[in-house]
Amino acid sequence: MQQTRRRITEAAVELHQTVGPARTTVSAVAEKAGVQRHTYYAHFPELKDLYQACTAHYLEQNPLPEPPFWADVSDAEERLRVALSVVYAYYGDNEAMLANALRDAPLDPVAQENMASFYQYWETMRDALADAFEASGELHEALLAAIALALDFQTWRTLVRQQELNQDRAVGLMVGMVRCLTST
Repeated sequence: MQQTRRRITEAAVELHQTVGPARTTVSAVAEKAGVQRHTYYAHFPELKDLYQACTAHYLEQNPLPEPPFWADVSDAEERLRVALSVVYAYYGDNEAMLANALRDAPLDPVAQENMASFYQYWETMRDALADAFEASGELHEALLAAIALALDFQTWRTLVRQQELNQDRAVGLMVGMVRCLTST
């Protein structure tokens, strides 16, 4: 029973990574897992059940960077540099899955609901990084926006894939943006 569920989950994860959740069909998952559709539905009666299993499985194999990795860095700007370096490396290692999941989420309310904790994770990281600058008022609001932009997957793709900056230059550009904001 557990092995069958795991095979179905792994098949769905592979399809989500290659074609995306929106293009993944029950038939394709069942075929890739080597099961019948009724077996699929016995394990995953609702799409939300499959998405939760896929997310848990994927994150077990590819855990999100844990924010305490910057705990030893007291300087706010250097902390941001360390955080972005780790986050951008994660994006590079998980680009296909992230691109497909983020592309397809707006098309599917179940996927949107499943992605809520993912979005909350990045908001928490944004807040912690902004708080390190000890700004208040409008500057704090601007810092939140700038750091959210720097942490955004699409920002990374624009800088690294479209503009062909290496990771260090992309990080440096985003840190420089924040430095300009905080030195005004």
